Amino acid sequence: MGTIRLDKFLANAGCGTRSEVKALIRKGRVSVDGAVCKTADQKLDLAHSLVCLDEKPVSYAAHEYYMLHKAAGCVTAARDSRYPTVMDGIRSSRKEKLFPVGRLDLDTEGLLLITDDGELAHRLLSPANHVEKTYFAKVKGAVSAQDIQLFAQGVDIGEKRPTLPAKLEILCSGEVSEVFLTIQEGKFHQVKRMFQAVQKEVLYLKRVRMGSLVLDETLEKGAYRALTEEEIAALREEAVHE
Repeated sequence: MGTIRLDKFLANAGCGTRSEVKALIRKGRVSVDGAVCKTADQKLDLAHSLVCLDEKPVSYAAHEYYMLHKAAGCVTAARDSRYPTVMDGIRSSRKEKLFPVGRLDLDTEGLLLITDDGELAHRLLSPANHVEKTYFAKVKGAVSAQDIQLFAQGVDIGEKRPTLPAKLEILCSGEVSEVFLTIQEGKFHQVKRMFQAVQKEVLYLKRVRMGSLVLDETLEKGAYRALTEEEIAALREEAVHE
């Protein structure tokens, strides 16, 4: 697993900023393998060193993974001059390295993965991987069985190729229909453009699933939580099938 400086280890483990953890080290609150250490640049063996803060073991994570319930009116970006961003409420010592995986439109709500794991993000977003994304949508117009068939075949949205086969599930159909739509791509405004192709308008859109990761409905809009070890492992398993 390699080696790492003590102060970086503690900062990456969420014990504070680099300056804050250096202060903890100077105060003698940190021990390495049972011995108090006051040297911030001491090298640790990630596979074997036992680090404690105030006599409590500190676990190290190479990366951070968060599930965010994105709210409408929030931009999927690290910073923006006009709108609040999905990163504004994230609290982490590694915030500058965190980024959203993929994007949701300004008016779209729902599941967004935030991480600093670039390799995993690349593989999840790779077109070759066909990671499924499921959306709940309210659509102006009656969605029909014919639409289900058209979406399953692939829809012409004005690009070189039709969309990949998508699964459309009708919850209710009428003047305003409610549906689940599962796609395998992430083209610009794809869901909205697919419904436009069948003369319908998306009134509300919320992503509820990305691969194995399902939106935690106990999260309020704008709130986030760390992924569980099981959720991380499942995403990594999906990401190897590129």
